[in-house]
Amino acid sequence: MSLAIHLCTTIGATPELVWSEVEDIDSHVEWMADAVSIVFRTEAQSGVGAEFECLTRIGPLSTTDVMTVTDWEPGEMMGIEHRGVVTGKGRFTLQPLGTALTEFCWTEVLRYPMWMGGPIGERLSRPILLRIWNGNLKRLRARIEAKAPPQAPRH
Repeated sequence: MSLAIHLCTTIGATPELVWSEVEDIDSHVEWMADAVSIVFRTEAQSGVGAEFECLTRIGPLSTTDVMTVTDWEPGEMMGIEHRGVVTGKGRFTLQPLGTALTEFCWTEVLRYPMWMGGPIGERLSRPILLRIWNGNLKRLRARIEAKAPPQAPRH
């Protein structure tokens, strides 16, 4: 079993502007409520092979997992492998919707160890993670849209 979550939001900005925010992995702690700190283990802080430790906290539970960038297509997609207590893969994808709109999707497929409840823990945590990650996407959208140039009025 594994926990699979797929969330999308529409951001009022170009994929280039969205990517400029998302590619800065170190800044993810500023919009991800569950990411407390990121410390890079490699000199590279972007691109395939960049590796970092992410301290994640949800309520009283925290874990530090090693994450490695596995896919990197500027303006389109970033893939991450999770290693540690929680294992799995994550992916951000960007899809242009017209001239200044971007669909941003976040997919995670995670596995919990048995001491965290394994498949039962995955099922029980799903609504909590959905709430947290939806909030993360709202913060990311607001952060990017605050930087986006104003759009011309639609007629």
